[in-house]
Amino acid sequence: MEVLEVTSREFREKQKAYFELADKGQRVIIKRGRKQSYILTPIASDDIRISPAMELKILRAMQASKDGRTRKVHSKEELHALLESL
Repeated sequence: MEVLEVTSREFREKQKAYFELADKGQRVIIKRGRKQSYILTPIASDDIRISPAMELKILRAMQASKDGRTRKVHSKEELHALLESL
C-alpha cells in the first residue's frame, strides 16, 4: 500500500479525512518541519497493555486508598510542600 505524506498544516485542515484513511489501513505520515515526522496509526483496545509490575502498583495504590493511607492535597502550596518533603 502506498504511503501518504502530508504536512502538519494539511493534517490540521483535513483531520477527519486522514483519520478515515488510517482507519482503512492507509499509512499516513505527518511531516512537521524538515526533521520531524509522525505515523498516524489506529490502535485497538488490546494494543494498550499494562505490565504486571504496573498492575501490582495500581492494586497496591488502590488498597492504600481503601486503608486510608493516602494524603489529600487541597492547594498548590500543599502540593509543593508535599513534593519538597519527599
